[in-house]
Amino acid sequence: MAATQRIAVGAMVAAACAASLTGCAGDATAVKPGAPGPEQGAPAPGSVFRPIGDGSTAYTGAQPHLPGPERLSPGQKPPQFVVFSWDGAGEDSQKLFSHFREVAKENHATMTYFLSGVYLLPEGKRDLYKPPQHSPGRSDIGFNDERGIADTLEQLRLAWLEGNEIGTHFNGHFCGPDGGVGTWSVEEWKSEIAQAKSFVKSWRSNTGMRAEDPLPFDYDKELIGARTPCLEGRKNFVKAARDLGFRYDSSGVNDQVWPKKKDGLWDLSMQLVPFPGHTYEQLTMDYNFMVGQSGTQTQGDPDKFDYWGDQMRDGLLKGFYRAYDGNRAPLIIGNHFESWNGGTYMRAVEEVVKEVCTKPEVRCVSFRQLADWLDAQDPRTLARLRSLEVGEAPRQGWASFLSGSPAPAPKGVPGAPADQR
Repeated sequence: MAATQRIAVGAMVAAACAASLTGCAGDATAVKPGAPGPEQGAPAPGSVFRPIGDGSTAYTGAQPHLPGPERLSPGQKPPQFVVFSWDGAGEDSQKLFSHFREVAKENHATMTYFLSGVYLLPEGKRDLYKPPQHSPGRSDIGFNDERGIADTLEQLRLAWLEGNEIGTHFNGHFCGPDGGVGTWSVEEWKSEIAQAKSFVKSWRSNTGMRAEDPLPFDYDKELIGARTPCLEGRKNFVKAARDLGFRYDSSGVNDQVWPKKKDGLWDLSMQLVPFPGHTYEQLTMDYNFMVGQSGTQTQGDPDKFDYWGDQMRDGLLKGFYRAYDGNRAPLIIGNHFESWNGGTYMRAVEEVVKEVCTKPEVRCVSFRQLADWLDAQDPRTLARLRSLEVGEAPRQGWASFLSGSPAPAPKGVPGAPADQR
């Protein structure tokens, strides 16, 4: 990497730190009170710089604002985790990626952005994409132009520097029986994943945009999880993902209970929560609320926009409080950067972020942070947590429910250790 490119990346990192409301690594104000701090001894971003491949990405040190996980102490009440995640994350004229980055910072939250690889592939190079069971250059969500790629790159850089996770939503977003992801084999999934990585790792060569700074992370190491298009094709995707070293999947539908591993990956799927005004529950995603309100028509009756947004907001909040006051199961929420029904769902999720993420004992985190925390726990503790049903709080309280062993008898009573008598 040329010296001028090295300087450019250093300037980018410095600018990002200066612009961030939460500061840079080592800034104590960046971590929510009560949350563990940054990993000690880790190099700050920008203090090291190793370009990768054509310079589209680079290793710049440990990710800032990524708290290390802590194991629960015996009897300790678990925090209430909430994950906000975004499918197909990219920056367009709506500026929703940048908007929700700011919302997250203002409310002590980090999030997961599932990037669609074709958002970094220009229209003129579309034939580089060879989707399984489709002709080269085919994509149901199109490709991008230079402005869109540059804007998306900027948001990805800043998001990562602020502690957010960059996952993948793959590429062409094919759904349905005609070549959709639900029909793909394990090997076809591996091809799709490899191409999604390639478009991120080679955007500089594919676009010729040499003036843009690299992404400040190694995507081969950063990418540990995904959500499949339309929640289809999960069975074979999980097999491929496990072989490729992924750590979690968010492509299913769960109840609000503590997660477990399936086929070697944490199952961090979205969940069913109350749907106000209905007797059934709804999945924690904007698209599903929309379908339950206006069908597949993305701009329904304008007179109902506010009501529909309130319905989603209130449903998510009911699900949150059911867990917060109950079993403390992580709440998993999925969205798109969209303007369906007048943007009412974007308002709804923003209001949820603002209400829940600043509450005591709540951690609004990325999937990576949640997976790290789960991996750090005693398996016996997680098994106890999974025994709680939806909304069920321990009858005898958390201290008794998660005690590591029976409490010793009081000093001086029969059964107490001899040295306490």
